Amino acid sequence: MELFTNLPLWFLVFVTFSLGIIIGSFLNVYLYRFHTGKSLSGKSHCLSCGNSLRPYELFPLLSYLCLRGRCRHCGSYIPARYFLVELLTGILFVLTAFTATELVSMFIALIFVSILVVIAVYDLYHLIIPDELIISLALLAILEQGHLLMRGQSVVDFGCTILAATLGSVFFYSLWHYSKGKWIGFGDVKLAMPLGIMVGYTGVFSMIVLSFWVGAIIGLATLAYLAIKRRGQPHLRLLPQRFTMKSAIPFAPFLIIGFLGVYLFGINVIFLLSYGY
Repeated sequence: MELFTNLPLWFLVFVTFSLGIIIGSFLNVYLYRFHTGKSLSGKSHCLSCGNSLRPYELFPLLSYLCLRGRCRHCGSYIPARYFLVELLTGILFVLTAFTATELVSMFIALIFVSILVVIAVYDLYHLIIPDELIISLALLAILEQGHLLMRGQSVVDFGCTILAATLGSVFFYSLWHYSKGKWIGFGDVKLAMPLGIMVGYTGVFSMIVLSFWVGAIIGLATLAYLAIKRRGQPHLRLLPQRFTMKSAIPFAPFLIIGFLGVYLFGINVIFLLSYGY
């Protein structure tokens, strides 16, 4: 928010959050129609009864809350994902604006995090990261680096950033190659490159380590939760397939969380480890 120090803080938060949830609403439409052949210009409608939604049913967050998560026509549940994507995008827009010190960089970062939301949700549902989204991230990351060069960043720093991002991607490639795709997908190998370029050479290591920490915590917490839920219910399945340590888990959301931890909050894993000792 250093760009708009003359404006009240509450106003800046309100504007950026409002913009974020509006973009989040569009991302929901994009996610639903992505790779389906459906046009983005078509009218929004209930997925159960097919009735077109009225304008007052399309307000981000508020419509979901007022409708109590149900369709006004048929009473079917509206997936909570729509509400969560809008809320998450709004929060990320506020955090991104707070960390920005330059207008062009902020604009690039807002588009970047919007694409990351799409990748995270798409990977969770389909266990794949579309190449066009990764290419878009790579172009934005290179654009940001070019902008930094124009603003005085040294060529050495630029080279170190590209090298560090490449090494990070190679590290994930080695995991993918050694496990024959069982540990992580090849999409994660490609995703690490633009994320590494955006965090810079000083943040690649922290991003990778943090992503594994988050993955381990969430994975173990999920296993524990399912184990507790299954007690006394031996014949009840909560998921289509039983979730175990060998289950396929999308890694992109963890990698994205690691990226956001470094990019937005400046988390330094080396400092955390040294502080612990």
